[in-house]
Amino acid sequence: MHVQGELFLYDPETKNTTNLLAESSMHHHKLALLGFGNVGQALAKLLISKQAELKSRYGLTFSFTGIGTGRHGAALNPAGLDIEQAFALVKNGESLDQISLQEPPVGGADFVNRCEADVLFENTPVNYETGQPAVNHLKLALEKGMHAITANKGPVVHAYRQLSDLANAQQRKFFFESTVMDGAPIFSLFRTSLPGANLNSFKGILNSTTNLVLGRMESGESFEAAVAYAQEIGIAETDPSGDVDGWDAAVKVAALVTVLMGVPLKPSAVRRRGIRHIQPREIQQATDNGLRWKLVCSAVRENDQVSASVAPQMVSADSPLYQVDGTTSIVQFETDVLGSLSIIESDPGPHTTANGLLADFLNSVS
Repeated sequence: MHVQGELFLYDPETKNTTNLLAESSMHHHKLALLGFGNVGQALAKLLISKQAELKSRYGLTFSFTGIGTGRHGAALNPAGLDIEQAFALVKNGESLDQISLQEPPVGGADFVNRCEADVLFENTPVNYETGQPAVNHLKLALEKGMHAITANKGPVVHAYRQLSDLANAQQRKFFFESTVMDGAPIFSLFRTSLPGANLNSFKGILNSTTNLVLGRMESGESFEAAVAYAQEIGIAETDPSGDVDGWDAAVKVAALVTVLMGVPLKPSAVRRRGIRHIQPREIQQATDNGLRWKLVCSAVRENDQVSASVAPQMVSADSPLYQVDGTTSIVQFETDVLGSLSIIESDPGPHTTANGLLADFLNSVS
């Protein structure tokens, strides 16, 4: 059957009609997941849930050719892995090695070398000091002709220019939307909608754990009890020092400065003070005076330099930061063309981080 601009095939047995031209325009993408914890699994589930939509709306299909983990082994299959089987194995604490069609890879570099993917999602744990081994994983992926996507902040602050230049040379994409505020559109906003804007400064709350802890301390909880609650609900790590001592926030500040302000900045150059020292009496004194403690992240352009800090501050009711409760995050940008622009994200989690990774995938291949 032929309709102008389209060609259909009718199957009399099933009574199904297939648009042959639409099928021929489909693009199949082989995906590799390096890191299969909460974020990696959330991404896989999101992709599966949107499989039909991705096919009809964007003309793309996908398969998982590799899954690599730190504790549950790794699996490779160029024809595509059974993702549901992978979920089950990890849930039961078993190794993915048993579903690998090939000899399981040893280490991240071996995984990237052999995954035969078009797109690598690098979601291994962050290394605040060097960004490794994620930097090398992404570099190798780009050298092998893959798009490189990550939620790992380390490579952005330690190798942004190196990886971006390599991606351009390879005609591939290096995207990292989920590194700050869990996938809220920050980097893509400036890249696509504000290409002519200069960022002069920003201020915000970029760490969910500390905001939750300070809020619960306002209700009378001790610092230790508030941190324990954050750990119980999965917001804080077993070792919460990266959050409460300001390291996570400092890395995010460094990423924003490096990418959006064009000034390379290492986390160690961010003036940093966490919330560990704040006493309950200080919380109460602030409340009595109509103020609230917040871990404030900020950066200001000063000629060709940028001054950046992470520190607890008391904010008043007229500040946009005052009403930010629980695990909500906010960042307020000051540009030369739009004035003040704020982005707020509520109830972040692996699902919102996964959405940023999905957006990066679509922006890479579309």
